[in-house]
Amino acid sequence: MQKGAETVPSFENLYMVKRELKHGKRVYCMEYHFRKSAKGKYSYWDDDTHSTQLSFGVDEFLIIAPLSASGVVLDDPESTKLLSSVAIALSNCGSNWPAFVPVHDPSRKAYIGIQNMGTVFTRRFEADRIGSQVPIRLMHLEGLHELFLSKFVLSSTDFPAKVKVNFSMKLTYRTPEHDYDHEETLDSEATESIPESEVASQPRKQWDDDCPWAEWYSAEDPVKGFELTTIWGEKMFEESFEMAEVENASSFDADSWLLQPVVSPYMVDDSIGKFVGFASQLHLLVNAFESSAEAQFLEDFVADNSGQDNSKSSVAVPPPSVIDRVMKDLFNDEVGNSNYVEAENKYGRALKGAPSDSLFAQFCLHALWFGNCNMRAIAVLWIDFVREIRWCWEESERLPRMKTTSSIDLSSCVIHQKLQMLAICIERKKSLNRKKDTDDAHKEKTSNSMAPDKIRKGSAGVVPSMMLINTFQEMHAPYTQDAPLMTEDMHEERLHAAEAFGNAVGLSGQLERDILSSDMSAFKAANPDAAFEDFIRWHSPGDWVSEDKSDGNPTWPPKGRLSQRMSEHGNMWRKIWNDAPALPVSEQKSLLDSVREGEKVVHYLETLRPQQLLEQMVCTAFKSSADILNKTTYGGFKLMKTKMDQLYATMVSTLRSLQGKSDTSDLAGDLKRLCQVFEHIEKLLIFAASVHRKLDAPRLAQSIFTDYFNYYLPKMGTSLESICYEKEFTTKEKVGTLEREAVSSLFRPPTANQSWRKVLSMGNLLNGHEPIQREIVFSVLEKLSNGHYSSPTPLCTDEQIETHRMYICGTSNDLWIALSVTSWD
Repeated sequence: MQKGAETVPSFENLYMVKRELKHGKRVYCMEYHFRKSAKGKYSYWDDDTHSTQLSFGVDEFLIIAPLSASGVVLDDPESTKLLSSVAIALSNCGSNWPAFVPVHDPSRKAYIGIQNMGTVFTRRFEADRIGSQVPIRLMHLEGLHELFLSKFVLSSTDFPAKVKVNFSMKLTYRTPEHDYDHEETLDSEATESIPESEVASQPRKQWDDDCPWAEWYSAEDPVKGFELTTIWGEKMFEESFEMAEVENASSFDADSWLLQPVVSPYMVDDSIGKFVGFASQLHLLVNAFESSAEAQFLEDFVADNSGQDNSKSSVAVPPPSVIDRVMKDLFNDEVGNSNYVEAENKYGRALKGAPSDSLFAQFCLHALWFGNCNMRAIAVLWIDFVREIRWCWEESERLPRMKTTSSIDLSSCVIHQKLQMLAICIERKKSLNRKKDTDDAHKEKTSNSMAPDKIRKGSAGVVPSMMLINTFQEMHAPYTQDAPLMTEDMHEERLHAAEAFGNAVGLSGQLERDILSSDMSAFKAANPDAAFEDFIRWHSPGDWVSEDKSDGNPTWPPKGRLSQRMSEHGNMWRKIWNDAPALPVSEQKSLLDSVREGEKVVHYLETLRPQQLLEQMVCTAFKSSADILNKTTYGGFKLMKTKMDQLYATMVSTLRSLQGKSDTSDLAGDLKRLCQVFEHIEKLLIFAASVHRKLDAPRLAQSIFTDYFNYYLPKMGTSLESICYEKEFTTKEKVGTLEREAVSSLFRPPTANQSWRKVLSMGNLLNGHEPIQREIVFSVLEKLSNGHYSSPTPLCTDEQIETHRMYICGTSNDLWIALSVTSWD
């Protein structure tokens, strides 16, 4: 470590010291690899094992290679001479490091090597590759076992007839790419067959077709498949035929299973801004927000700028056919409720946007994907949108995507409040027209009936235990009008007016008088013989001083008197009572002038300034996009849920400044950083959904997501610069015994067309799939104190050494073999 050792990339406990050596005109590079700390005996198959350690069974090693384009020694005499020189040098300084020299063509990954084990014996190493036409016998374990024996069993006198060979194996399988079309075809075949012509015309089924975001974009599957590693621990065999039994054994017999997702490149590369999803479109919307202050009217952005090239992406607008399609979708009156479960986030209500399924929220979502979401495109879409709204108002057509409600949600943005107001005005306008027709017919029918002021109208039912003062009649409660609805800006206007004119005679006082007069008229209609005292007893019981000492049973006439406030001369309430006609709610003038208020709403929408529109669009688009993602089912991974909560909290703190009417230039940077946070969490969520839907093993799925989350975490900052982080995701998760069945179901049995190569298989099939890579280690262990390798001077030790070893890696088309042989010389 004191010589400037560096960590070897991708290895936790492996270090390297590098030096350059010159010999004549040749320059060589010498690399010494070693472990900083010995963690005890390590397994061959640890991910932290270097390929050279795995291939030759060494712990520390030296590699000597020429500094050339090929990096190998192409000349055999030179390689032998180089290796001999290194061996002598190591021996002279008492070192027993194994040394390797890369030889032959680089594609062969061939090595020769030597290790001086003191004065007793020497280990020699050799590795080479069979690049094509692997002999059939080497495709099978039995043939490989015989190859290993042939390297050192020269005659029956050298070794006993049966050699105890240690065997260990690692097989790696990869799931085939999932064919969603094939899955759909199988499902349809179970019910009915589809004509070929229809199958060809159907669009290809995507992995996320039933995910919440699929209505807006199709995400590339972040999990392309899974790699399963099965490991057979070290076992001892004496006969070659025993190898055939291992080859035909089930993969379920392996000692351990490890699973790793095959992650799409866009999930591991530094691809900020390249991922197309809600985050990328929100970034475009923020750009439009920056430019919204350039004009006072939306029409200014739409104007034909003949001096500019409108084909540029910065001002491009989709053709009218696209606008028509968007409007048809927005104003589709048959839109039903979505199939997704509403997943309201606890922070969501603090965002001043609109509900994601509402008309304005859907407009904002469409605007994100309309062209490239530039200011001009948004202006064109908004003008058409408002034109459709005016048509609904003038024709008294119900506003689609607006829930019928009798209240205004003041926690939402003003545009949504205005659309709520307009929806209510349209309904009341329609009911007024129906009522007028009904009243005309009713008047004609009852023109010759009894005296009209004595008919009880608009009663909502009897008030328990209350009698009228002047007549022995039960008191009836009337139906009353709701207080007039107001949007947030209307409340502010009324407040400012009240402050300007004084509260006593301001608009607030007038509103209270109008409501009181309406209630009195309704009470008179429901109780034709009622007195002012009766109204006070019902409407304001605190202003009636009861003198009734009965035991709870009502007495008549009721005993009591009005309060001092209500008894004063010139009391406003009594004046209003005297002037109020007896009219039920159905015959009263509405406290809300629906025609006037409806026109005001449409005028507001038509004259909205661009910056005011974009401020509300940004808040609503962020909220609606997050709400859609929040409906995703991903197995309830705790880390993902925490991140979604953090996203909402970050949006609340960032978007709050929009409501404070801050300068757009100050906000743009914060909004762009928010877009980046959104992208990180959006990618994580899609990864979580993909893992959850593929893997029917909750604990394993959550562990795999946690591994990826921890890998991805270092790049989840808010900096707009590129961040250096690990380029490969290689973490494997151990598969529990009870989880193996779920993992094996990922490997669907191949079809007849896919299994034609079965005759050339290397064996160890998993549901008909052969490994994409097979790694095998054969070894023979012997004691130093006896046997062929004993020293002339007896050693007082029973330590075993690996006298012979062979590592095989590859497939039926590509086999790489590394051999270690120990000799006494």
